[in-house]
Amino acid sequence: MSDKEAVIECLQEHHQPPLVALDLPDEDDIIDVEEAIYVQIRGDFRDFLLEVSDLVIGSLEPVTVTDASSHTYLPEVASLAWENGLSRELLPICQTPSGYYCLDMEDRVIYWHDGKQNGDEWNSIWSWAEKIWLRS
Repeated sequence: MSDKEAVIECLQEHHQPPLVALDLPDEDDIIDVEEAIYVQIRGDFRDFLLEVSDLVIGSLEPVTVTDASSHTYLPEVASLAWENGLSRELLPICQTPSGYYCLDMEDRVIYWHDGKQNGDEWNSIWSWAEKIWLRS
């Protein structure tokens, strides 16, 4: 499976509804976050936020952009990651106990921990969602 639509369908099938439902963002939510972090959210990551950021799957919790009080709120996750040494050229998409999954400048997902990239890499957020998030 690699087609975006197939990955989205699979993610939706594995959704574990939480007690309090998460909201999908709209364009205004994304613009607010872009202004807060001074980073443009584009392409697949924008689609990811608009289409599947309300899903709860496995043990990983990707960033969200609708609830500023959430521990997954992108501006807070990014601020903490950048404070902890993550390059501003990387945008965290998911925090783990030991590091961050991040988008690089080519929209690949990498895993960063202990101050460096560990070599793991996925060519898109959809590939990461299928191979890592879905199986977490």
